Amino acid sequence: MSKSLESLMQMPAEADDTPSLGGQLIAFLTVGGSGAVAFVMLSSLAIGLHTGLADWLASAVCYGALIGPVYLAHRRFSFSSEAPHRHALPRYVAVQLFALLLAAGFSYLVYGYFGLPTVAASLLVTGLTSGVNFMVLKLWAFAATGESRAAQVSGSIAS
Repeated sequence: MSKSLESLMQMPAEADDTPSLGGQLIAFLTVGGSGAVAFVMLSSLAIGLHTGLADWLASAVCYGALIGPVYLAHRRFSFSSEAPHRHALPRYVAVQLFALLLAAGFSYLVYGYFGLPTVAASLLVTGLTSGVNFMVLKLWAFAATGESRAAQVSGSIAS
């Protein structure tokens, strides 16, 4: 059979189910916002139970308890990532630690140098940190690794 006929008979390429950048951003904000609300509720409950733990420690434990669920939600809904957990999870945790340092740096700038009022400074720090966080998660933590890219390529060649 001629090459031109074979090309006409090939199965259509599978649709790319990766959400658009706007869709990823909306999902990222939804997952992050939901995680923040869950953290406030969980830490308020834990501190209100008067367990004997210091309030800051109870709050930190609650934050730690939410890392896994928020990671899984970002992986699935925000970025539709197929990166293996052994790559994505440590990178996700590293991004969260980096975001903490970044938020501290942004806070230092907006309070110390610009002298913004508390609400404006908090909103700016949250926006800047979230924006950097989104891009680093998208381009590094949840990006396809060499293995998963190879599997995607071999899967598309086989079809």
